[in-house]
Amino acid sequence: MTGHKDFVLRTVEERGVRFVRLWFVDVLGLLKSFAIPVSELESALEEGVGLDGSSLEGGARQREQDVIAHPDPRTFQVLPWRPDSLVARMFCDMRLPDGAEFAGDSRTALRRVLDQAAGLGYTMQVGCEIEFFLFGALGENGAAPIALDDGAYFDLTPLDVGSDFRRRTIEYLEQMGIPVKESHHEVAPSQHEIQLAHADALSMADAVTTFRLAVKEAAHELGAYATFMPKPLAAHPGSGMHLHVSLFEGERNAFHDPDPAQALSGAGRAFLAGVLAHTRELTAVTNQWVNSYRRLATGFEAPEHVGWTRRGDATLVRVPSRRPGRE
Repeated sequence: MTGHKDFVLRTVEERGVRFVRLWFVDVLGLLKSFAIPVSELESALEEGVGLDGSSLEGGARQREQDVIAHPDPRTFQVLPWRPDSLVARMFCDMRLPDGAEFAGDSRTALRRVLDQAAGLGYTMQVGCEIEFFLFGALGENGAAPIALDDGAYFDLTPLDVGSDFRRRTIEYLEQMGIPVKESHHEVAPSQHEIQLAHADALSMADAVTTFRLAVKEAAHELGAYATFMPKPLAAHPGSGMHLHVSLFEGERNAFHDPDPAQALSGAGRAFLAGVLAHTRELTAVTNQWVNSYRRLATGFEAPEHVGWTRRGDATLVRVPSRRPGRE
């Protein structure tokens, strides 16, 4: 990884970057960050930066009191919403002082599973459709937040402030090397969706974390407030994140079965069976809040039961219809 480190140090000097934010995510999916001046960057890349892990969600309070944040230089990007005082970011892998994995580091856990899959000859690609709301202001004294529009699915209106907002967000993402497939207004008032193009699973996890901050920064610049709250408006559909998951053996789609009577290959059926078997456990991670379960209600295009289908958006897993030549 020496070449990546040299690139980071050279870029920081050439572009006049003054601070670097080091990012990591706790087990609740919340982005954590601390900043270092560039004078400390080389040391951080070589040795990591020590933190008190006892206060981080997911860590044992005694044994894992000290953790070391190791910046991943492959994730270096300059933050485009800080043009006046250049600030960059890198994701970190968290380890214990003896080099062992920190149990509360979700990025390390994902890499471990991907390494296991690679040992079996598989690589995973993931695409994401991410929904969120853009409000003019938060409601006071329990009142509902103030919507910026009465738009519906795929609506485009001259007064849709969301169009400018989505455009600015996409520009930020693309400047950080995150390709976007499409964007549009969603079903509910003030609800939007931006779809990220497929990437390997680890890059996508980093991209989604970056996406959430980029959305909030772009909203703040327009005097609005963006939220990923699952169900902010009781009478309208909530927001979710739809994952497009595919598994490959080399260049071959491991989920594809050439027999048109089969929805999936043997590997695909085994993968699907594993997802369905562990759905209740996965729900503890994917639906962490009381508000999450208000979204999972009849009539709002959200899954209520453990199952799969080839059609319909209200089912937990959907196997899409195949398109000739796109297997």
